[in-house]
Amino acid sequence: MSRYAPPTTRATKVLALIVPLLGTVTMGTACTDGAPPTGSGSAAPSPTAVATSTNPSDQPSPTASARPTTIPTSAFFELPPELRKSPRQTTPVSNALPKLCANEFGTGGRQVTASAAMTVTYKKADEPPSNVPQGMIHQTIFTFDGDGASDYMQRVRSAVQACPTYKQGDNPVKVESRALPGAGDEALLLTRTWAETSLNGDRTGDTATSQIAVARVDGAVTVFNDQGWEGTSGNPAVLDQAVRDGVRTLDAWQR
Repeated sequence: MSRYAPPTTRATKVLALIVPLLGTVTMGTACTDGAPPTGSGSAAPSPTAVATSTNPSDQPSPTASARPTTIPTSAFFELPPELRKSPRQTTPVSNALPKLCANEFGTGGRQVTASAAMTVTYKKADEPPSNVPQGMIHQTIFTFDGDGASDYMQRVRSAVQACPTYKQGDNPVKVESRALPGAGDEALLLTRTWAETSLNGDRTGDTATSQIAVARVDGAVTVFNDQGWEGTSGNPAVLDQAVRDGVRTLDAWQR
């Protein structure tokens, strides 16, 4: 009889089970590491460690289209000297924005990154500075993130269409709107008309008008609110010049 006896049937079955299991463990390790084992025994870095050690140069840099959080005076238009009754003055946005039936122009929403307003008083070019002003223009500027500027313009259009008339005291005011071509990327002009009254509140028999212009320039919107002096009519020619100059100034500031 030979000295070495063949393995028993039980031992053969156990060995047959162990070998496949070892193969499974090896394959699982290879899939997890993504490369054959190096045999060094060092553990792979955790996901947290990898994220922490990222090179700063790999981080996304701010884009050129990032919107400012402050608006300087240089972003606002300035009247020519012959029309300027007084210098520009900072004005609270809530006082500068017009109101018709509701708060049509104060709906900037959460995408507003900055807002500011200034007021300039104007006179007739051929009148001395000692005369009373002809009117004043309040200019408000909003800057927006994303598509906020376009969304604002759409909201204003919808709100104005829903307000063809409103009351200023007991005096009804008619509102007409139309597109204003050649002013920024898109612009809207509103004309308000009402029965003119004297300082005592008596009807004069004439009508008075004033205008509002809203223009979008890239990711910013500017609102011009023209008001005649003490309830009289504003000057459409002065407002038109203010809008054209204001759009160019706003565009230059954003570049």
